[in-house]
Amino acid sequence: MQQINPPQLREWLDDNARTPPVLLDVREAWELERAALEGSVWMPMREVPARLAELDPAAEVVVVCHHGVRSFHIARFLEQQGFGRVYNLSSGVEGWARQVDPSMQTY
Repeated sequence: MQQINPPQLREWLDDNARTPPVLLDVREAWELERAALEGSVWMPMREVPARLAELDPAAEVVVVCHHGVRSFHIARFLEQQGFGRVYNLSSGVEGWARQVDPSMQTY
């Protein structure tokens, strides 16, 4: 699994020559209501094993949570399930709000 920081992810999302990743948000619903990355796929951490078939193992997946800890565990789990192009958003949406989008609500 690779780590990606918020500015690197912003650069990737802004690069029209590159296929955007699947942004897999593994936070709880109440967290998503406060702050979310546009275009994210929401799948709470506890549901990922049961919903694994909804994800494409060949896709580039960036796993997102609040600070990057839950997403790290899910990214590692995805790799163990055969996903080969998985990234963990280090510092999570908190880092995104502080480093990329200061208008995003923090909590």
